[in-house]
This record gives sequence, structure tokens and C-alpha cells, in this order.
Amino acid sequence: MELTFTHHQSAHCENGVASNLLKNSGLNISEPMVFGIGSGLFFVYLPFIKVNYAPAISYRTLPGQIFNKVATRLNLKIKRQKFSSVSNANKALDENLKNNIPTGLQVGVYNLSYFPDEYRFHFNAHNLVVYGKTDTDYLVSDPVMETVTTLTHEELDKVRFAKGAFAPRGQMYYPIQIPQNVDLKSAIIKGIKNTCRDMLAPMPIVGVRGIKFVSKQIRKWPIKHGTKKANHYLAQMVRMQEEIGTGGGGFRFIYAAFLQEASVILGNEELKELSKEMTKIGDSWRDFAVEASRIYKNRSAKEDAYNTIADELLDIANREEIFFKKLKKAIS
Repeated sequence: MELTFTHHQSAHCENGVASNLLKNSGLNISEPMVFGIGSGLFFVYLPFIKVNYAPAISYRTLPGQIFNKVATRLNLKIKRQKFSSVSNANKALDENLKNNIPTGLQVGVYNLSYFPDEYRFHFNAHNLVVYGKTDTDYLVSDPVMETVTTLTHEELDKVRFAKGAFAPRGQMYYPIQIPQNVDLKSAIIKGIKNTCRDMLAPMPIVGVRGIKFVSKQIRKWPIKHGTKKANHYLAQMVRMQEEIGTGGGGFRFIYAAFLQEASVILGNEELKELSKEMTKIGDSWRDFAVEASRIYKNRSAKEDAYNTIADELLDIANREEIFFKKLKKAIS
């Protein structure tokens, strides 16, 4: 049983699944447009929560929020279901496939057999689409992969019911209603306003203030915790930024692409200029990740390495503050 479904590779799993499911339902919307309308860009530092023995840092909103906001702002209806038993979860998925409905799933990464070993860690907010089934396998479109792939029935059970933070509990979701005409202009403006509000939030651990706060903490880590722990904290930060869902530079490049598309739809030239600016900020996030990785791999020749990257991060935060103030003004 194989449904007609076109796989498009994307930079981030949730945007990619949302975009692919909507395209499949007749609404041609790009990954950057999903990310921008869904206000996916975010930053929060939670030192009181530890992930892999390091302070929690997130560069994105909560799992599921991007697609939910896209649905609200474009007046679409999405059905989401969670399950207490594996058999009920399988029954519901198989029923969807019988009814010709490709279905989005939230899964754990650790047991995804088609992922390279170095990318398999305990992270439960990955997204993929199941678009068919054979006697032994489910047919999988994982948007971060170049081509479609498969998981055995047992492997899919395992990833759908992974344990730990954000346990997916068999979650599946799919669009059930898409209007004939969608109002992209109003959705774009709402999405941008939401992101500006988040990134300019007056809270010390959120948005640009959160980035500044982390910059201060980085200076203290080696003194407070010693080099080994400080290096681990830094490694975890880069992992969250560059490997788990593209957070830092990657998200800035997607957001820049969104602003470029939005400038055409809204007829707003200023957004095109801001798109170029955001690309440059994305480059700086990548540079920061490279410098930070040199430190925790003990390859940095810089004397005052921790202060140097803290300065880099502070510079990024200051530039993003100016950027989001300009962006807010550009659409008001």
C-alpha cells in the first residue's frame, strides 16, 4: 500500500513535514513560509533544567507550535491524536493509510535506524511522514533525508513510543480541512509580529536578552565549573544550535528566505534588505559554532578563548536586537 506523496527535502523536520503535508493537500507553501508564519524562530535559556547534564537551551518554539500557528493563521484544520497503547496507535495510522491520508508523526530520534550513529541521541521531537505500508515496513518521508526511506513495523513502534522528555505517545497529525483561498498577507504579518515580540521580550532568559545572558554565563563557566564541565556545556550548546533542529545559523537562513518571499507577497522592499541582514547574522552564528567547537575539542589557540566567544555571542545579540526592532517597524 503506497499513497501518492511527493518527498521534498528540507532544512528542519517540523517545517518540512508541515510544508510537505500541505503541498500534498493542494496548498503550495514553502518551508521558509511555514517557518515564518508559524513563528518558529525563538531563543530561551533554562539553566534550572538540565538536558544531557547541561543547561537547557532552545532555539525554537515548542514542538508542534509551528504547524499549529500556521493552521490558526491560515484558517486550516489539523487533527492531532495521542495514544496510550501501541495497538491503538497502529490501528489509527493504518486506517489513515487505507483512507489515502499521508500522516505526520512525532518520534524519538534514538532508534531511527536510517540515521547515522552520531545523530542518534535521546531527542523526542523529531517529525516525519508515513505514506505507505508493506508486510514488513512502513514507507517514510523524513524531510531531513535526501530520499524516502523505510522503518520496520517494530522500529516505528519504538520511535513512536520513545520514553523521556517530550515523549511522543504515538502522536500523529494531518490536515483535515484547507480553505479554497488563504490570506497569506495577514498570516505573514501576524507571524512576523509574534517573532519580534518573542525575540524582544523583556525577560532575561528569552529572545535577545536570553542570548546576552548566555554570553555572560559563558565567561563564568570555566571559573565556576572547571574546564571539563565548561567544555561539555559549550558542546551541548553547539549541539542544540547546529545539530538538533538547525537552531542557530540554519534557522536564520530559513528566516531570511521567508523574509525574501514575504517581501514579494507584501510588496515591501525593506523586508528584502532585512533578509540580507539576517543571512549575515546567520553566518555569524555559524562562525560562533565553529569557534566554540574548537574550544571544546581543545584545538583553540586563543589565550582567552571563552571571553572571545562570549564577545562574539554578545555582538550577535546586539545585532539581532537592532534587526528585530527594524523588522517590527517595517511591518507596522
